[in-house]
Amino acid sequence: MFFSNAALALGLLPLAFSHPLEKRQNALPPVNSAHDESVLQLALYLEHLELSLYSGGFENFTDAEYTAAGFPPGFRHNVGVIADHEKTHSDTISTILTNAGKTPVPPCTYKFNYTDPVSFVNLANMITSTGIGAYLGGGALLTDDPELLTAASSIVTVEARHDAYLRAGIGASPFPTAFDTALTSVFAYNIAQMFIVSCPRQLPITILPKLTFVGPVPPPNLQPPVPAGTPLKFTFDPSTLFVQVDPHAPLYIGLINLVTNVTFLETTSCGSGCVTAPVPQGAGGAAFAVLTTFSGGLNEKQLTEFGALAGPAEVVLS
Repeated sequence: MFFSNAALALGLLPLAFSHPLEKRQNALPPVNSAHDESVLQLALYLEHLELSLYSGGFENFTDAEYTAAGFPPGFRHNVGVIADHEKTHSDTISTILTNAGKTPVPPCTYKFNYTDPVSFVNLANMITSTGIGAYLGGGALLTDDPELLTAASSIVTVEARHDAYLRAGIGASPFPTAFDTALTSVFAYNIAQMFIVSCPRQLPITILPKLTFVGPVPPPNLQPPVPAGTPLKFTFDPSTLFVQVDPHAPLYIGLINLVTNVTFLETTSCGSGCVTAPVPQGAGGAAFAVLTTFSGGLNEKQLTEFGALAGPAEVVLS
């Protein structure tokens, strides 16, 4: 592997210039509040997930297999470099938490459903989009700690470059939308559960009933995008919902995408535990669907706190 002790951990280069090299450890930002810790623990939880994903993408396929799948020369090498970055992120966040007297969340056992380089990269796009969303959503909780906010922001820009490189490798647009989509901690954590087999320690975050996206999905190169008006199909188990829902009551999909926050889409039933909803005009990139009884009026935070029946399910539109 390419795992090295990269000096640019957490993007803290400006801090490093103001400290002797041997005291670099002291340049790491402090953990000043419970909010700080919760954001860092979730970030670490997702970094562990990404480290395992990219390590597998490097170790499970050869250069020849990537080339045969249509990827440019050096692609597998760069997957290894991305894994190296994820290890640096994980190690640095762990050190920040440990220095503050907190116990970093350990890695879980994961299962990733990819079978070849193309399906690996498509899955990596989905998971990295979730990580980007978690950093964007978590930033709002770090406004009282500028050092930590800067450090987290420096990670999310690197994650975005990873995703752009991967997307370009499969022939997709490296920048399909003008904005990325922020996620609350609950929604990001629930997306991660799709890939968890077991964990020595889970975070104190609510796990919601599962919502499964059935399709349609764009081609492997994500071109052309899923057009507006296309029915998106979702399934769920009504017996797992936290509240009893009148089977005749209308259900909605709250689609979290870009900076429009939540678009509420009335669903059409396709059987018990099955609904469809149309792609709204202007949606693109990675979107996150939540089943709800609310027809509108909630932002993502409110949808998280009391509006979600099941979900989220990630939907890659372009």
